[in-house]
Amino acid sequence: MAGVIESEIGGVFVPVSNVETARDWYFRLLDRPIIGEILFGHLCVIPMKSGPALVLDSKGFVGPHCSKPAFHFNTDDVEAAHRHALAVGAAHLSPVQDKVFFTLKDPDGNLLMVADVPPTPRFEGGN
Repeated sequence: MAGVIESEIGGVFVPVSNVETARDWYFRLLDRPIIGEILFGHLCVIPMKSGPALVLDSKGFVGPHCSKPAFHFNTDDVEAAHRHALAVGAAHLSPVQDKVFFTLKDPDGNLLMVADVPPTPRFEGGN
């Protein structure tokens, strides 16, 4: 049997202490209306334009991902994205680095990145 595990990521989990508060913050950061519901009392799945969904999970929260960003949000205007993050009150906002990216923390201390980088070529193989 070949390919039972696909070469595709369905979701990226982010640990949060309060799923409702985190949901509201992420939708505000992404400048989108709040959609969807809280699943099983601890999950909120935020679909992205492309790629895996962001999955906020408050079950068993023990702390944030804070040493390295687990992922980055794409932008094609890093300066405007930085101004927007500032406007929505993002914490621990770094300056724009190398004219390409900046980091910030969500309300639970998870380290995130916003970057203007070329898209990664897609895997076109079987699985």
